[in-house]
Amino acid sequence: MRHRYLAVALVVATILSVFAEAPTSASAQTYPDRSVRIIVAFAAGGTIDTLGRIVAQKLSEAWGQSAFVENRPGAGGNIGAAAAAQSAPDGYTLHLGGQVLAVNVTLAPMKGLDPIKDFEPIMWIATAQDVLMVPPDSPFRSVKELVNYAKAHPGELNYASLGIGSSGHLATTLFSDLAGIKVQHVPYTSFSQAVTDMISGRISLWITTLGGAIGNIQAGKMRALAVSGRTRAAQLPGVPTFNELGIGFVDESSWYALFAPKGTPKDIVAKINADMTRILARPEMKERETTLGYRFIGGAPDKLEAMLEHEIAKWAEVAKSASLR
Repeated sequence: MRHRYLAVALVVATILSVFAEAPTSASAQTYPDRSVRIIVAFAAGGTIDTLGRIVAQKLSEAWGQSAFVENRPGAGGNIGAAAAAQSAPDGYTLHLGGQVLAVNVTLAPMKGLDPIKDFEPIMWIATAQDVLMVPPDSPFRSVKELVNYAKAHPGELNYASLGIGSSGHLATTLFSDLAGIKVQHVPYTSFSQAVTDMISGRISLWITTLGGAIGNIQAGKMRALAVSGRTRAAQLPGVPTFNELGIGFVDESSWYALFAPKGTPKDIVAKINADMTRILARPEMKERETTLGYRFIGGAPDKLEAMLEHEIAKWAEVAKSASLR
């Protein structure tokens, strides 16, 4: 009799385990069966928004369901990140985040928002090369000339960014720290106004993502002195990397990655990762990589998790050494 009870208990336990696992398995098999929103924590028109719309278009094609970008700017990226993190963990809200996720842990912490604890990493999608530019009539023809002048005249030169915590602000802070110089920050809320002031010479230098600057550089409205990354930019083969110039600005400081709210089923995360892997391998994506100045990365979720942890530690150290507030 006891053996009969044990057998029945075993059968019941097996059935219950199957039912417990069924929703997760079924969710991946049918996902997505409705629209998926991708929250971008910045206004439309920037480099991260451009990439978000490319990703949304390609996922829509792959899934036969609409994937769309929802811009939720504010608080240096915290508003959009928090909105994504607090969404239902069902795969129908994703977050395309950037380096501000790591930076804000130190520079602008938001109560109740922890990028490690609140997100499931999906994929490190790309980095974007940064470019150091000066006005077309600038006396500086090289990074060395600029650095030598800045060392002799600390705080005299100013630089543009699209706000505190933006990629340009962070990249220039890192460059200044590595080069041993002090330059004055001039944050802008308007990209077009920053361009106007740069062209007129009211701004001494600007580090921004290459994709947003290449048109003005090629038109002769700005002069490029160096690019970030391990290799020169395909669009600017005559412009050296910071690394070539002895400044350890090796990897791009601007990165973009796809996350889901914590608790999103692992098989949905795996499906999105696999679909993005196939998308990044397409020939047309390679063309956009060159045109827009991205470097597609890809890889498993744990690669993104390790990178995020490293970035949090790196920017905490940069903030400390550069006295960032």
